[in-house]
Amino acid sequence: MTAFIKLMKDQSGASAAEYALILAIVGGAIAIAAVTLGKTIGNSLNKASNCISKGSSAVAADCP
Repeated sequence: MTAFIKLMKDQSGASAAEYALILAIVGGAIAIAAVTLGKTIGNSLNKASNCISKGSSAVAADCP
């Protein structure tokens, strides 16, 4: 029973687990932001490409 109590009080590996959890959360947030930002940039480039390809026949609604 005393060995179990010593094991419960031992916190030597806690910091490594905490750092791994923080790293996983930050990495996930970066991945989600990159996907979202990539889609937004892709949409903007497609709009610009369409505006350029229409040339002088483009109207204000085509090129916001």
